[in-house]
Amino acid sequence: METEISRRNVLQLGASLGMIAGLGRFNLVRAATAPDYKALVCLFMFGGNDGHNTVVSLNSQQYSAYITARGALALPQNQLLGITDPVQGAFGLHYAMPELQALYNQGKAAILANVGMLVQPTSYSQFQQPSYPVPLNLRSHADQVVEMQTGIPNSGGSTGWGGRTLDLMEFNYSYNSTTSFPVSISMNSPALFCNGAIVRNVSLQPGNVLDQNAMGVWPAAAAQARANGQLQLVSASSGNSIIDSANKVMADALALNPLLKAAAGSLAFQKPFPATTLGDQLKEIARMISLNSQLNVGRQVFFCSLGGFDTHGGQSYQQWDLLQQVSQALDAFYAATVQLGVENQVTAFTLSDFGRTLQPSGSGSDHGWGNHHFVLGGAVNGGRVYGKFPLMTNYTSFNTSNDDYADSRGVMLPGVSLSQYGATLAKWFGAADADLDGLFPTLPSFSTRNVGFV
Repeated sequence: METEISRRNVLQLGASLGMIAGLGRFNLVRAATAPDYKALVCLFMFGGNDGHNTVVSLNSQQYSAYITARGALALPQNQLLGITDPVQGAFGLHYAMPELQALYNQGKAAILANVGMLVQPTSYSQFQQPSYPVPLNLRSHADQVVEMQTGIPNSGGSTGWGGRTLDLMEFNYSYNSTTSFPVSISMNSPALFCNGAIVRNVSLQPGNVLDQNAMGVWPAAAAQARANGQLQLVSASSGNSIIDSANKVMADALALNPLLKAAAGSLAFQKPFPATTLGDQLKEIARMISLNSQLNVGRQVFFCSLGGFDTHGGQSYQQWDLLQQVSQALDAFYAATVQLGVENQVTAFTLSDFGRTLQPSGSGSDHGWGNHHFVLGGAVNGGRVYGKFPLMTNYTSFNTSNDDYADSRGVMLPGVSLSQYGATLAKWFGAADADLDGLFPTLPSFSTRNVGFV
């Protein structure tokens, strides 16, 4: 019998309690695959990824202007991984991302250029007006992390646009009406993005299958007797509604445990996931997705994340390391969806606090606004760069007549709003056009409601 609680056990117990608390009433429904299963998987890059070095224009004039503007941060052209957009021409991805280059060239990944939080379409001259509406506290990590997850241009939102979209799917369309399996799941810690008014976010630690250490006694017969006794206790009515509710939650967890354990033990992925924090999270998400065939889940939202993108210094190595993790983990995840036969039903996409300045700050860059993002999946209209890619020459000859940048440091002025980005994904997820304004309060201000990447 274990006589001490290790730090790992404490973390596992905490994650288990978070999972159990989010289960509510769990009904183990074994049914055929939901006929219209879809999942959205958000990968949040905390700190503000430098989009300027993630996607670079290879047009000779634009690349020359990029070299001039970026100085020591500029990536040599022979290191960039070539991709092409049929309209906007040749680009290069950061050399840490060969897997995403391959997926883009296969038409499985797309890039959304210069997207950010906006209240309404904003030009440079409008941005200079003190009374013109802009998102609260631009370039503040704390505020922009919240706003990007809520889809609301101030820090007062209490629900995320992923959670609200699930609310809609459940309340208006009854996609998850026959299952109480968790449908809004974040990895390692709760995520505002996943929290709705009806649907609550469940936080799960990768590798945690809700095993109970107290059941590991010897001999096996004693462990089984203890398990049987626990099941009898949680199944019996006490006459106290609070105790009975707690017992029901424990009984739900006991029913879920073998399912999670079976998925963890029996599902071998043909393409190994990288042994990284992000790789572990996406591997767990793939395992959870594999269960939809047993649980009649119609819609799910997942959230995973990677930190460290606040690169004020040492950016060259740090961003290489982080983008390599992103590229390798997303590649393994897409391969897993193909193996599971759900590649057309699962769409992964990136978010980040904001972009960064084109102009360097020592060996790094400073907080920006607009940023470039990736969308990945079998349903994606890939091999394209959506949105207008900012011209580097507009920064080199910066003036108030161009709207690519918000200032002379090369902060991108978003040309695509977060609400347009999210609405495009929500429409694919099953929302009707009439539903979108309720999900994204600023969307009515934009004439284009569907960016078209999926």
